[in-house]
Amino acid sequence: MLKTFASALRPALVMTGGFALLLGGAYPLAITAAAQALFPHQANGSLIERNGRVIGSELLAQGFAAPAYFHPRPSAANYDASASAGSNLGPASAALAQRIAKDAAALRAQGYPDVPPAMVTTSASGLDPHISPEAALLQAPRVAQARHMPVARVEALVRAAIETPLAGVLGENRVNVLRLNLALDAAGHAGA
Repeated sequence: MLKTFASALRPALVMTGGFALLLGGAYPLAITAAAQALFPHQANGSLIERNGRVIGSELLAQGFAAPAYFHPRPSAANYDASASAGSNLGPASAALAQRIAKDAAALRAQGYPDVPPAMVTTSASGLDPHISPEAALLQAPRVAQARHMPVARVEALVRAAIETPLAGVLGENRVNVLRLNLALDAAGHAGA
């Protein structure tokens, strides 16, 4: 009986060790190498650099609050990637409804008559770097005024920044806030 147990144990240990090396070591290394070779920008966080300095990632929202910049959607994680999470408040939550109503009222007080949902709701991760084209166009007059630019020029930058759904069907039209703000800076008329 002991001999039978020992003869069954050896192949089980060898298989466990082999699969641990294969699936816990060789496979992740191969996938990492392939990602680095085929998609190095994405594999390294889709970082955006200016003058040799990392200023952000295409994939993570940043909090822009100055009037001369487009603002992202609210963040349940306070734009902190290490705290990525939604708010855990469901659609029936009174606290969520109150926060959305307060944010919408604040935006209306700033002169925004129609507030798109992307301006008052957080994404599931709390770090969505995109807003809807409607939310971006809504902010164009404020940005134009702060930058002393024609509204039509700012609206043209927004339209040029619209990303379409993948393969025409996956996702929806969206605008990457960091990329749009960088395009604004490149267009001149730096904000205050």
